[in-house]
Amino acid sequence: MAAADDLKFQEFDDAANLLAANPDATTISIDEPVEIPKNQHSRQQEPGREEDDELLGTDDSDKTELLAGQKKSAPFWTFEYYQTFFDVDTYQVLDRIKGSVFPVPGKNFVRLYIRSNPDLYGPFWICATLVFTIAVSGNLSNFFIHLGKPTYHYVPEFRKVSIAATTIYAYAWLVPLALWGFLMWRNSKVMNIVSYSFLEIVCVYGYSLFIYIPTAILWIIPQKVVRWVLVVFSLCLSGSVLVMTFWPAVRDDNRRIALATVGTILLLHALLAVGCLAYFFDAPELDFPAPIIPAHNGTTVTTKSH
Repeated sequence: MAAADDLKFQEFDDAANLLAANPDATTISIDEPVEIPKNQHSRQQEPGREEDDELLGTDDSDKTELLAGQKKSAPFWTFEYYQTFFDVDTYQVLDRIKGSVFPVPGKNFVRLYIRSNPDLYGPFWICATLVFTIAVSGNLSNFFIHLGKPTYHYVPEFRKVSIAATTIYAYAWLVPLALWGFLMWRNSKVMNIVSYSFLEIVCVYGYSLFIYIPTAILWIIPQKVVRWVLVVFSLCLSGSVLVMTFWPAVRDDNRRIALATVGTILLLHALLAVGCLAYFFDAPELDFPAPIIPAHNGTTVTTKSH
């Protein structure tokens, strides 16, 4: 049997003395962790992987997506479920508005701004602000067009508020709903298609409408050329956000179906802008009745206004 002294804990000397006693011994340092060379991971990446990461996101965005899904696990009939959709700070909303006004080519708006925390706060208030901006600016535009005519009396048209609200909110909810259903249907046909949630699509459409708020204010200028230039400019900015967001979702589908989908998205977006301009701002010339001035001899004289 081993001696009692051999079973006791002993204080060893440093590694140099141990190696001198036993040169064939293997030493492991527990103070210094083993480092994996960085170039080993980079060699395993495919050539175009970095560009795909920039467009579709990285592993960090996928992790935040899973965490967001775990966060929104409350039942849909509870107040906490809908409270999470408005859990966003001012800096996030401003960053998303800036991203919708100044889109970066090749950047996916959902992956870059929305996927970590999709919200309804920004889209709701953007739509509400756009409704009142279009209604008020439309009334002011009608006032400036007929300003100076002696037979014109300004009457505010409050019905434009309800019409604008119905149009804007129907577009911001029904079009994303139809697009989400279409993408889900195509996702069952094409397995590698990129999918978006309904909340993400509503968020994209809501923030893409922000550019129309300053555009509607500038539509007060009674010059048709200026108005149409503003329509084209705002449509190019907001339309590019939609194209760069939804083109990756349909590009792996049939070529004709992909082009038809993107074309329909742009067509509906253009119809919204042109329809609002035509109805709320391009008011038709009203044929006001000429005033009747009674004469001294009992007859009436009708004056024609120019």
